[in-house]
Amino acid sequence: MGSALLAVVAVAAVAGSGTAGTSAALSAQALMGERVSGPWPMEAFAPRPGARAPSHTFAGRLVLGAELPGDQFRVLRDRFGDAKTNGGAARHLPPFDFAFVQSGDVLIPLERGPVRAAHPEWEFVVEPGHAWDQDGDGGLTRAAIPFALQERNANCLHNGVLTFLFGGNGHVSNVAYEIGKETCAYFHFDAWGMVRARYFPESLPQAAAAITAYGLERATRVPTRPVAQLAQDHPGVDPTQFGSPAEVVPADMTLYGVVLDGTHYTGGCDTRLGRYPYCDELDLPSYSLAKTLVGGLALMRAARLEPDVVGLRVSPLVPECPAATWADVTLGNLLDMASGHYTSELNQHDENSADMGAFFLAEDHAARVRYACEHYPLKTAPGSTWVYHTTDAYLLGTAVAAWYRGRAGAAADFYQDLLVDPIWRALDLSPAAAVSRRTRDSSNQPFTGYGLTLLRDDVVKLALFLSAGHGAIGSQQLIDPSMLRAALQQDPTQPGLPAGATALRYKNGMWAWDAQAVLGCSGPTWIPFLSGYGGIIVALFPNGIIYYYFSDGGVHAWARAAREADRIRPFCRKAT
Repeated sequence: MGSALLAVVAVAAVAGSGTAGTSAALSAQALMGERVSGPWPMEAFAPRPGARAPSHTFAGRLVLGAELPGDQFRVLRDRFGDAKTNGGAARHLPPFDFAFVQSGDVLIPLERGPVRAAHPEWEFVVEPGHAWDQDGDGGLTRAAIPFALQERNANCLHNGVLTFLFGGNGHVSNVAYEIGKETCAYFHFDAWGMVRARYFPESLPQAAAAITAYGLERATRVPTRPVAQLAQDHPGVDPTQFGSPAEVVPADMTLYGVVLDGTHYTGGCDTRLGRYPYCDELDLPSYSLAKTLVGGLALMRAARLEPDVVGLRVSPLVPECPAATWADVTLGNLLDMASGHYTSELNQHDENSADMGAFFLAEDHAARVRYACEHYPLKTAPGSTWVYHTTDAYLLGTAVAAWYRGRAGAAADFYQDLLVDPIWRALDLSPAAAVSRRTRDSSNQPFTGYGLTLLRDDVVKLALFLSAGHGAIGSQQLIDPSMLRAALQQDPTQPGLPAGATALRYKNGMWAWDAQAVLGCSGPTWIPFLSGYGGIIVALFPNGIIYYYFSDGGVHAWARAAREADRIRPFCRKAT
């Protein structure tokens, strides 16, 4: 830990020393040169004062080639030796061949979300960027594109930006890239370099549709303001209680936000090389938020279509699970993490055991489902004991997929048909959210327990759908309302099971925390929340306020935010 901290300080010092030379650091001459001179401050990847509207329009494919000498990969934390596996492949970018269209000053990739690649470590996620003209670029237009590297078969995201110059007739400079932040508990690094590039102009038939879709995506985003504005909009509110450094170390924080009265107050978005210039497009991992958003919502959607689905038994739908031990386990039990199969009741013992690597590293469905069905013995009656298992979430996704194929045909896909088409599209989520991590075989099975890629606006819209929207969009109720009420601790007859601590419950894929002791309430005060590995929280306060943060220091702490939310609009009946 000490050496990693020193490395972070050293990187910050390097970045700070280059800030004054931002323009020269990524000048036209540097982008046309033959060697790398970074790292650069993040502001070098954004329009500087005096920037003008772009004089050239990009339409076609950008293809990256050979890396130029001088590229750097600085490891700050590497718990599992990822930087050295596969011959050090993590130090090199995966293939990049993406088509872009331009609308005004916005560059829009035609393919968004994680793009499957043959690279042994990484897959690209590319988001919309910007184009502009500035002095010193020789009449060329400068472009910047936010991107992330997502770990193959996993959910870590390492956020970066790339930039280049382009003109007419396919003229393009080298591409400079930089990565200075991540949401990844076990692998931190900074990387920068330049690669040769080719630009292939072409007329793209999908251009008009992509421009229209992105315009709608931006127009429907929840209005944002800086989190500091809370103090002006709601006098007496202390914005520093949200994203507090007393709870989450700033170096571990990716971003955070508060939703109050229809406004999304945003904070964070810092990197080790300066503030990330495209925070609205910064990709975030879901990790176990997906247990609620995929497993939970898929079963709630299925129950809306066929109420008896929650009580269906696992073994007929998942034949790999032997009937001798799985005959009495229902889909509802899986969603509650109460299959009765486990090695130890100790909180997170099974999940954090070394042998879970066999499940997480498997890329094919057969290996994953075999592990999930056979690894843990049956110890208690299903529905009686909560034990946290990502394997239960995977079995739930497998069972729902089988049920849905029986209903809609062999080619039906539950993630697309139960979630993306009826809910994600109606909420105007980003295209990245439409892509789930899946097995790399013909089964193409969604991971269910983790694996979504989200923008912060997606997080807010999904949270509002669960809380203020009550699972409805307009007049259409899209998920089973009784299951959602139970998940939100609004049905005292279905409170859920104790989940690792006396103040925690788990019901229908959602956590709840009793804040009575912390807030000084006269009785139990349950706050439903979603939680993700490494330090991800989405809290749905009973007063309608939403608070979320994405971090990777292993800390799930938000009592200060709960106190401040209660001060803004009290939901805790105080003890006298």
